[in-house]
Amino acid sequence: MPRMTAMTLGSVAALWRYPVKSMGGESCAALHFEARGVVGDRLYAVRHPEGRFGSGKTTRRFRQMDGLLDFSARYEDDAHGAPRPVLHFPDGRTLSGDSPALDEALSDVLGQPVTLAREAAVSHFDAGPVHLLTSASLRSLGAALPGVDVDARRFRPNLVIQCEVPDLAELGWMGRTLRLGDAVRLTISAATERCGMVVAAQDGLAKEAGVLRHLAQVADMKFGVYAQVRGPGRVRVGDPVSLEP
Repeated sequence: MPRMTAMTLGSVAALWRYPVKSMGGESCAALHFEARGVVGDRLYAVRHPEGRFGSGKTTRRFRQMDGLLDFSARYEDDAHGAPRPVLHFPDGRTLSGDSPALDEALSDVLGQPVTLAREAAVSHFDAGPVHLLTSASLRSLGAALPGVDVDARRFRPNLVIQCEVPDLAELGWMGRTLRLGDAVRLTISAATERCGMVVAAQDGLAKEAGVLRHLAQVADMKFGVYAQVRGPGRVRVGDPVSLEP
């Protein structure tokens, strides 16, 4: 019986990391993937005194906090070479994650007492450590919503794959494994159920309620997939991507 070979899909089109959950993130030329997910991704979150973390929706672990998407965050090295989050405020201010003024400033802007918290025993992820989209699905959504800016940033992926596959093909990859570059392997684990964050306004993107309505009608609110890291390593924009048999 002939051995089945991997199917070449395309290449890595974009990589994103979000130092603080539910805030804008940073586009990266390369990222390191490990068992937890992308190194540094959602490692921090805005914590309410009741114990739940700021998010775009309210669940058992998360509390909806309007205004988080008005912020963005990136990593910079401190004086000792260790990465620390740097937060950009809606009014143009910039404060590092270790600034003694940060929590008060966050609380003032968000209108409630909060602190910036590093992840402890419980993950800050919603349902999976890595979130990915295909260019084919983004293109299909854009064609269905003429006049709407269907930007990948609305969906907060870690990874966008440039490929020519049927619309929403990734929803059919459950349990299968992607190989990125020479070493990284991601096993698709769940479809991503969308919430109101995909329609919210953010830097350079207007509010677009039609996005969520359309996904509810044609895809049961699913768009993109979550994956588990089965093989760690470094991924760069432009790396080849294949789907293992």
